[in-house]
Amino acid sequence: MLKQTIALIALSVGIIFSMSYAQQAVQVLIHAHDWISQLLMDVFSGGQAGNIMRGLIALLSIPLLVGLVPALIYWMIRRHWFPYFMEIVWIVWLVQAGALVMMYNAVV
Repeated sequence: MLKQTIALIALSVGIIFSMSYAQQAVQVLIHAHDWISQLLMDVFSGGQAGNIMRGLIALLSIPLLVGLVPALIYWMIRRHWFPYFMEIVWIVWLVQAGALVMMYNAVV
């Protein structure tokens, strides 16, 4: 418990000192999501089901791609699967989903 508390404090201090870089990383995630979503507009229809599928694929593709990069590098070096693949995917997904929720504008 003490190690986790120290790690949480250290990571919080690290984020405070690198806030501008963290903000740029979140903006890159949002722009990449928008770019993938825009590309998928040509594939899916403009109806409700098409919009849901486009949003789902755009939301899932970036965390999977970000998780695959270290997994492939690890596999090329060690020749077995990267043990923390899903943890990386979940962290990136949570950051991306949080940023998208904060940027969401409801259409009334």
